[in-house]
Amino acid sequence: MTDRAVRMGSYPASDVTFLLKDLSGISIEKSTKERENLIQSGTHYSEMLPVEYKPTGEYMNLFYASLEDSKRKVAEAVAIVAEQIVQKRGLHTVLCSLARAGTPIGVLIKRYIEYKHHKALPHYSVSIIRDRGIDENGLHYILRRHPGDSVAFIDGWTGKGAITKELTRAVSDFNNKYGTALSSELAVLADPGYCSSLFGTREDFLIPSACLNSTVSGLVSRTVLNEKWIGKDDFHGAKYYADLLEEDVSNLYVDAIAAEFPAVEKTAAETAAVLMEDREEPDWRGLASINSIQKEFGIDNTHLIKPGVGETTRVLLRRVPWKILIKPGSEKRLKHILLLAEDRDVPVEEYTDMSYSCCGLIRPVGRDK
Repeated sequence: MTDRAVRMGSYPASDVTFLLKDLSGISIEKSTKERENLIQSGTHYSEMLPVEYKPTGEYMNLFYASLEDSKRKVAEAVAIVAEQIVQKRGLHTVLCSLARAGTPIGVLIKRYIEYKHHKALPHYSVSIIRDRGIDENGLHYILRRHPGDSVAFIDGWTGKGAITKELTRAVSDFNNKYGTALSSELAVLADPGYCSSLFGTREDFLIPSACLNSTVSGLVSRTVLNEKWIGKDDFHGAKYYADLLEEDVSNLYVDAIAAEFPAVEKTAAETAAVLMEDREEPDWRGLASINSIQKEFGIDNTHLIKPGVGETTRVLLRRVPWKILIKPGSEKRLKHILLLAEDRDVPVEEYTDMSYSCCGLIRPVGRDK
């Protein structure tokens, strides 16, 4: 079992330790079309990587504009989540973000707790993969170094709740195998799917880090689990895209949001206290939206339905989109979605029967219309 973390990513070492095997020297990327055909033919998505989307100047301008518009809202949601983690777990807690969308949020939560509670909590980023589970070597690494500490799992947002379910199952398996007592509760910035009990907001709004790939996540790729490169004692793998250093906005992003902490700390503490008092348990209402979309559009596999702003963005950046559904009245808040859809010539349709502001549908292989 690996006992060494390799320095990786463009964040300062004080912000996060990536528990990932560096696969930077290996060619793993497949074109979007080839990757889509492989995935829909049964190859697991984690065995390869998409080609990194290099944003246009117009798209980056949208990112900067969205960051300016939403930085205070994101900061408040971060603070609300951070306060709940501290109240529930105390300050002897290890932050464990789920690579990669959880990493920027974990960095921000760590920074907020340090700002407000004057304690620098350890923060690791660990891989979890749908249908494959969490990186157990990563969990063992954390538990060996922080015996007796609580572990708080962190992600960016929820869609259908697939990762929430995966984490619950994987942590239960881990506890049964090794006699541990980890909590599988997942803290998220936004929970539009109503499938988490620890969240900053349930509004389906644009989290600017969802707009980009590695260039807002420490230049680290999606995680890889392919036995060709990952042995049983290895961490799950990822690539570090050093060639994108000039495009990297990872630290600019967290710095811009962290600068808003003084303005939100009072309101956030009050909101967190209310949420702790009146627990809004998950009711998974997002799944009702998925069921109606699946029925209406004749989609066999719900893996091809990606609800919410974050997931819709991912569909447009790295899958083969079929169409984008937009809730009427949401257009102003979804400029980056509309721009990407226009760039890729993807039709956009209004759709009212969903709890999300938008939803991305992946084209089933062999389907033209």
